[in-house]
Amino acid sequence: MAPKVLMVAEKPSIALSIASVLSGAQISTRRASTEVHEFDGMFLGSRAHYRVTSVIGHVFSVDFPAAFQDWANTNPSDLFQAPILKKESNPKAHICRHLSQEARGCSHLVLWLDCDREGENICFEVIECTGFHTNDGRRIYRARFSSVTEKDILKAMSSLVEPNRDEALAVDARQEIDLKVGVAFTRFQTSYFNGKYGNLDARVISYGPCQTPTLGFCVDRYLQIAMFKPEKFWMLHPYIMYKGYELKLEWERGRLFDADVAAMFRNRLMEDGTMRVVRVSEKLESKGRPSGLNTVNLLKVASSALGFGPQLTMQLAERLYTQGFVSYPRTESTAYPSSFDFKGTLVALVHNPAFGGYAQKLLTESYNKPRAGTDAGDHPPITPMRSASEDSLGNDAWKLYQYICQHFLGTLSPDCKYRRINVEFESGGEQFQCIGQLVTVKGFTSIMPWLAVSEKNLPDFAEGEKIEISKVDLDEGNTSPPDYLNESELISLMEKHGIGTDASISVHINNICERNYVQVQAGRRLVPTPLGISLIRGYQCIDSDLCLPDIRSFIEHQITLVAKGQADHSMVVQHVLDQFRRKFSYFVKQIENMDALFEAQFSPLSDSGRLLSKCGKCLRYMKYISTQPPRLYCGTCEEVYYVPQKGTVKLYKELTCPLDNFELLLCIMPGPEGKSFPLCPYCYNCPPFEGIDTFFGAPKTGDSSKLGKGVGMPCFLCPHPTCPHSVIAQGVCACPECSGTLVLDPVSAPKWRLYCNMCNCLVSLPEGAHRISTTQDKCPECDSTIIEVDFNKKTTPLKDGATLHKGCILCDELLHSLVEMKHGRSFSRHGRRGRGRGKGRGGYRGRGRGNNKQQDPKMSFRDF
Repeated sequence: MAPKVLMVAEKPSIALSIASVLSGAQISTRRASTEVHEFDGMFLGSRAHYRVTSVIGHVFSVDFPAAFQDWANTNPSDLFQAPILKKESNPKAHICRHLSQEARGCSHLVLWLDCDREGENICFEVIECTGFHTNDGRRIYRARFSSVTEKDILKAMSSLVEPNRDEALAVDARQEIDLKVGVAFTRFQTSYFNGKYGNLDARVISYGPCQTPTLGFCVDRYLQIAMFKPEKFWMLHPYIMYKGYELKLEWERGRLFDADVAAMFRNRLMEDGTMRVVRVSEKLESKGRPSGLNTVNLLKVASSALGFGPQLTMQLAERLYTQGFVSYPRTESTAYPSSFDFKGTLVALVHNPAFGGYAQKLLTESYNKPRAGTDAGDHPPITPMRSASEDSLGNDAWKLYQYICQHFLGTLSPDCKYRRINVEFESGGEQFQCIGQLVTVKGFTSIMPWLAVSEKNLPDFAEGEKIEISKVDLDEGNTSPPDYLNESELISLMEKHGIGTDASISVHINNICERNYVQVQAGRRLVPTPLGISLIRGYQCIDSDLCLPDIRSFIEHQITLVAKGQADHSMVVQHVLDQFRRKFSYFVKQIENMDALFEAQFSPLSDSGRLLSKCGKCLRYMKYISTQPPRLYCGTCEEVYYVPQKGTVKLYKELTCPLDNFELLLCIMPGPEGKSFPLCPYCYNCPPFEGIDTFFGAPKTGDSSKLGKGVGMPCFLCPHPTCPHSVIAQGVCACPECSGTLVLDPVSAPKWRLYCNMCNCLVSLPEGAHRISTTQDKCPECDSTIIEVDFNKKTTPLKDGATLHKGCILCDELLHSLVEMKHGRSFSRHGRRGRGRGKGRGGYRGRGRGNNKQQDPKMSFRDF
């Protein structure tokens, strides 16, 4: 029986390309978590049956165990020694199970993951999922390739190697360090500042060992601009007319900062009146063609010339790679290997309508070998692999592909050569010059015209010749500050200081934008926000190492040693975490220094928001602060009450809660079918009842009993027996979808409706009724609450024009015919939840006859 070979790629499209090449397009494909392509062929000289499938990026991600997930009960400093675990990155995709199933019966595993450190790490994730890590005689191979062309795939297949454990461990080290350091600082900062200032969006104030130094570069430039003091200067510019040319001469002194001295030199020139040609020199110079294109240079050009952010650039480049149009886009190398097939790549571009003519010219006239660059030992420079058109790629992808092609063709072109003529003049004892340039060989600038040399023609001058000065300008100007960093400049700084890698630079820049630390403005310039500025200045006040690039450079150096097998993974992780743990401890003790900067930048709660509702403790008005996280603030009691994070909040008819005397609010969730419900600010934040196991706004997974900001108990979950807004008073019947209760929406007129207090189930009631309300009566058949409907006189369905009707929406034939289920299963009195079976309103048992009334253990209701 032929052995079975399992091949795993990083993306489904790459798996398809590999299978198509190796099978000669004779494959059968079946659906699974990711598609599986099967065919028969030769493997290591023998017949074999192939299965080719893929993952979708990392199979696992690192996180803390459940015991360390709760912010309230976990001290952030404990996270430095906390255990970590790996869990599936995308549990719904079931990639781990898929790989385990496909590996059954296979004796060989070939890994076609991307050839960088991250890809090497995914290799060992795949090995773990497939069970090939056990010593049972099954073999593991690693395919190394730089593009998904037929030539590269066949070459990789003929030279299989072993996966690199050291590079995978380097990624493990970085993941653990970034997780523990980032989460510890982020949790502490967020908890400390969240809700403290009115105009501060402090939902998450994150820290990252790479992200924060990246922000530091932007803030450093901002501070240079803010502290810059302009100075006036003066420049002398004489003009001459010679052989039909008007020439502006440049002063050797450049500029002066004293107006009187500058005026004195101008007067001396005016007195002399002539310019004497002192020296004429000519030199043949060249502008070198570019070396190969690496990731960092691609990101810089895409930002400055194409207007693409780093994140978009990498998304487009990866798409071009998976479609086979370019080579692997994550590389640090600018040097091509000696065996690179330049002729074959040029031939692939000959029929391209945009570059074909130039590619053919290089083939005909003999192309130049690219300049020597840097060989980082990873992948060749980014190179076009086959021809494409704008119609097939789309506008943005075409622009990036076009640049990659132009750059590659430029590397094989001659250097640009030009004559540089320098004419030196003297007048009034001062030296001046005029420079001309004349291109003799365009070279690579023919295909990269934006790098062309600017030509300037000069007439022929003779040494010793005297020429009359036509005019002398004394130009006045002001020194100007540097501009804000653009993305291209920031990428250069990150590369220089070792912040991030070619694979992660775009992610770090995207993070500081998404977290509102900087804003991208015209020209892709990064302008820090008040939050970003305050954070960096705070770190500088407490421990400048936290935002300087040096510490990250040190970490990257240590991780590189792990990748090369020159340092122990666990020792490096422990050493780095020990350093950060000490820094964290000092940071916590000195946080008041950062808080002082926040206090100067952001408004205190007492100065923020608008008056909305009365506090039940002091009976003074509280302010509603709408910035995230939305909350009420009582200036007298100095207490904060969080409200739901989505929707709008307003006062609810000046009604008060019978438990604590706080005025009720009405929360209206967004969307045409959003819920509208009352809530008491105090009860919402401090639920007074036990037995409620679900809170509004809580995550669907995790422990909802520990309330986070914006999570709480609205009136529709409150089991108060006499309050007219509680689930006891407004609940109508059990939800057909879940264990919740359908509650009357109090402000939904004229489109009256019921909604579930736990899920998204929605039931429409008779539309256009003047009034619909609940009563204290119960249906004798199903124990649902009887509702009273006051129909419109013109549209009443009752006989003789009657408008008032009471009944059960499940058992009353008229009402049941008028209700409509908008979300959920069919709504029927004969459904699965008849007679209040199971849990009902707010987690309490249904109120069917014979049920014992449940007493609340915290209080008695006899006073209400």
